[in-house]
Amino acid sequence: MVKTKKKLSPALPSRQDVLAFINAQSGKVGTREIARAFGLKNTARAELKRVLRDLADEGKIERRRNKLHRPGILPIMTLADIVSRDRDGELIAVPAEWDEEEHGAAPKIRIASPRRLRPGEAAGIGDRVLVRTEPSGEADDDAAYRGRVVKILDRAKHRTLGIFRSLPGGGGRLVPVDKKALGRELAIPPGATLDAADGELVSADVAKQGRYGLTVARVKERLGSLKNERAVSLIAIHAHGIPHVFGREALAEAQAARPADLAGREDWRSLPLVTIDPVDAKDHDDAVHAEPDRNSANRGGHIVTVAIADVSHYVMPGSALDREALERGNSVYFPDRVVPMLPERISNDLCSLKVQEDRAALAVRMVIGADGRKRDHSFHRVLMRSAAKLHYAQVQDAIDGRTDETTAPLLRPVLSPLYEAYRAVKRVRDARGPLDLDLPERKILLRPDGTLDRVVTPQRLDAHRLIEEFMILANVAAAETLERANVPLIYRVHDEPARERVEALREFLQTLDISFPKGGVLRPEHFNTILARVKGRDAENLVNEVVLRAQAQAEYASENYGHFGLALRRYAHFTSPIRRYADLVVHRALVRALKLGHGGLPAGMDIATLGEIAARISAAERRAMAAERETVDRLIAHYMADQIGATFEGRIGGVTRAGLFVKLDETGADGFIPARNIGDDYFQYHEAEHAMIGRSTGETYRLGDRVTVRLVEAVPVAGALRFELISTGRKEAPRMAGRARRLPGRGKRGARDERMLPRKRHG
Repeated sequence: MVKTKKKLSPALPSRQDVLAFINAQSGKVGTREIARAFGLKNTARAELKRVLRDLADEGKIERRRNKLHRPGILPIMTLADIVSRDRDGELIAVPAEWDEEEHGAAPKIRIASPRRLRPGEAAGIGDRVLVRTEPSGEADDDAAYRGRVVKILDRAKHRTLGIFRSLPGGGGRLVPVDKKALGRELAIPPGATLDAADGELVSADVAKQGRYGLTVARVKERLGSLKNERAVSLIAIHAHGIPHVFGREALAEAQAARPADLAGREDWRSLPLVTIDPVDAKDHDDAVHAEPDRNSANRGGHIVTVAIADVSHYVMPGSALDREALERGNSVYFPDRVVPMLPERISNDLCSLKVQEDRAALAVRMVIGADGRKRDHSFHRVLMRSAAKLHYAQVQDAIDGRTDETTAPLLRPVLSPLYEAYRAVKRVRDARGPLDLDLPERKILLRPDGTLDRVVTPQRLDAHRLIEEFMILANVAAAETLERANVPLIYRVHDEPARERVEALREFLQTLDISFPKGGVLRPEHFNTILARVKGRDAENLVNEVVLRAQAQAEYASENYGHFGLALRRYAHFTSPIRRYADLVVHRALVRALKLGHGGLPAGMDIATLGEIAARISAAERRAMAAERETVDRLIAHYMADQIGATFEGRIGGVTRAGLFVKLDETGADGFIPARNIGDDYFQYHEAEHAMIGRSTGETYRLGDRVTVRLVEAVPVAGALRFELISTGRKEAPRMAGRARRLPGRGKRGARDERMLPRKRHG
């Protein structure tokens, strides 16, 4: 019996018409926009969704950030590398990420020359840039796109960073700090050292690249001594170009700032708001309060208040402080120091909610029903006084019956109502079903001299979850308010996993005899079902890791496509404006939308401009994450440098064609085992199983397997460790190697990155 295709609605456009429409759009394109363009309603829209799914399955369109694109079409904001100049001297760039096997040669982007530039601002060949693109529209143009540089993210690598090692006869050697450049020392001739001392961190320009011998370089800047581990974060700061010295103008503005008074504010100083932070927190920018709702219409409900330091009162749009904050994008946290987004006069003083001191705040008061759902909310510009400075374990102890002199008088009037409100909103959270990954965080503890003392895994308490959930509620309220007021904002967004990543996850789970649903709308609960199934099993850590790798990375955007990991339709960062520029933008937008006084979002700040800002701060966030991770690697490598030959227990944290990456239990240190050193067999990489498998013996090393290793090399300056295997792998039947594909998700070491998880400081 021959099956016949179901006829489409007469009102439905042809597949060719749909493709032509998607290709012609430069802005957001989704089902709603297509349906509106062709006048489709009701059942015709359902048919359209089916057509779009078919086109996606056939590879004729792809979905990025809940927008539809023709494959091979660049998004409006593109990360690109400048590679050449054309005959007219104009710069030519190509996208930094492009699948030539699938889409063919990368399209060229002709970079428009800006009208006005200050010295040093122009992009050049070799630079990596953020470009705003549009189709050239000219058939005879060999560049398919025109582009305008929004931000230079990385300058051409004409300069290198390393440790200077002096030689007796003068001159010296430069030992690169980049892991990829290990073993490639540069020669520094006499007279080109800038009087650098042995062991000093320097930047140098490559002067001559000969065919034989060492490459010659000349020291251009001395960056500081690295004789103790306290200075190790200097490497990451300079390697990633993180701004860490405030300009005179910004510092002058900060020093001139004065505490806010009641002018234009509500007086909330009698409300017993409390700060709850880590025990070693230096600043306190959020405070909370809860009480039963006395309104008879909301019997059993709660009033939850979240107050956030009013940074917009002190940092005016376009000021020197504002420009520096945007350049930094966020504060960067190293084990030995913090590189703040704002000077300490602002972040640690005027905008730190100190106990019994008047502080300016932007607060949201939320009405929570007895069922835990938010019924209403309102924002207020206030003057407040913190009633107490508390830390998480202290609060949890009080709730568990172990009060101290600070928490005892606060238990009944302040702390107990907070927990009662939390228990109510937690029921809604659990019903919403956000992604529930269980990947413990490690924390580096240093000795007074800056050397590593130990690595700990702080316990997760209900006190942590309480603050996280109230911050999420406040962030959602901010996004809802600004959408209703039709004021542009920067969203915190997290796309659903890409189809190829989900397929790779499905193949992997099949090797564990675990099925994953195919087709239909993907939701976090689908992943949670898998995570719950492996809870307490040997594969629990492994599955959590692989599920995380399948996720997209959270970012900032001026257009909303929701937050998949939190299972929220709209979400904006509001709760940490002293350390994240996105939150400062949201504060300014609220001030403008609600007419709360000075410091609001400028009238000319439209969605396009905010889109550029979102792209810049997303790049700054990724830069900070990489710098923080590398610094931890270097600290641990310093710590382990005198333990060569020692054996350690750990788990395989990454599997690639090149070899295995092992994460140690005690310190969380990551080290590498080259494939050639795994064992006596010839090991082949099987991507679907995240495993290296011996061709003759079937001996198998899989992601998450427990192993015993010996440390054979440590390179502290690069944060690199090399291990050799002591234990043997599991025995399986010999097999042929599977087809090689790139692992989805994170980098090869499997180091944790911030994909979607809501944490008080970095969520």
